[in-house]
Amino acid sequence: MDPLLEVQNLEVRFYTKDGEVQAVNGISYSMEQGDTLGLVGESGCGKSVSTMAMLRLIPEPPGKITGGRVLFEGRDLLKMKLSQMHEIRGSQVAVIFQDPMVSLNPVMTIGSQIAESMQVNLGLDKQQALSQAIELLEYVGIPNAADRIRDYPHQFSGGMRQRAMIAIAISCQPKLLIADEPTTALDVTIQAQIVDLVKRLQQEMGMAVIWITHDLGVIARLAKWVNVMYAGYIVETGPIKRIFKDPAHPYTIGLLRSLPSVTSDQDLHYIEGAPPDMICLPSGCPFRPRCAYCTERCASERPVLVQVEGAHQAACWNLDRVREERTMQAEKAQ
Repeated sequence: MDPLLEVQNLEVRFYTKDGEVQAVNGISYSMEQGDTLGLVGESGCGKSVSTMAMLRLIPEPPGKITGGRVLFEGRDLLKMKLSQMHEIRGSQVAVIFQDPMVSLNPVMTIGSQIAESMQVNLGLDKQQALSQAIELLEYVGIPNAADRIRDYPHQFSGGMRQRAMIAIAISCQPKLLIADEPTTALDVTIQAQIVDLVKRLQQEMGMAVIWITHDLGVIARLAKWVNVMYAGYIVETGPIKRIFKDPAHPYTIGLLRSLPSVTSDQDLHYIEGAPPDMICLPSGCPFRPRCAYCTERCASERPVLVQVEGAHQAACWNLDRVREERTMQAEKAQ
């Protein structure tokens, strides 16, 4: 059986007055039906751009998909006509964006916006769609849904607006849901509620989920697999439990060490330096300028993903040395 989604060597560029931005640099991964994949990394590493490219939502110009294939149920989305892509978006692949106030139309009622999706994609009439919209709002946890469908986005709180966006996204029962940092603008309590909601919906509907975030804590609660991205590359990938327990790439190790913990008295660490200029990436390994394990080979050759253990892979020339030092540090701490 073919994977639900298979991304093969995807490349995206933006052509600006300052130069060519190397936004996504040949990433590959696949997902089965019902999988949950986390895309993790600092801002500007290519997480959101890679998923928007999959759906052909990159503005051209200045953007351009310069290479690769994106197979959804065996069909290459990058070769489809735009009319075919319109049928895919919303009905089979849906997106929850970071800021619902930008995504929701401020002059349309919440009910109308949910109903519109079902009228376009499912062919329901207005009354049928509004009836379904009420059920969807109840399903995502908004009380008094029959009354609230007449409200406008500004009358909803931040958490409720995000629930409304989720209702729109799942209205056509998509096979794949892309959640693009949907909890970033919410307080911690509401974040947890939204994560739990998406997790429940995924289990009940059987859809696959790509969750984009810089927050590894969120990914730990939600995802089965994780791709760690840096400078447009996937630098580590594998089962979430495995990577949290035994990260292999120096960048992933740095991300995990920067997570605050209430159960540990260890100092909070940070990754020194800053992400590279995407117009002028360093030669060799893109993480080299910030890496404590850098060697001459790192400056001349870009590492590729290699097996660490099982499905766990990392792109680093010094995996053995990294593991040895981490083992020594763990023994000293005991």
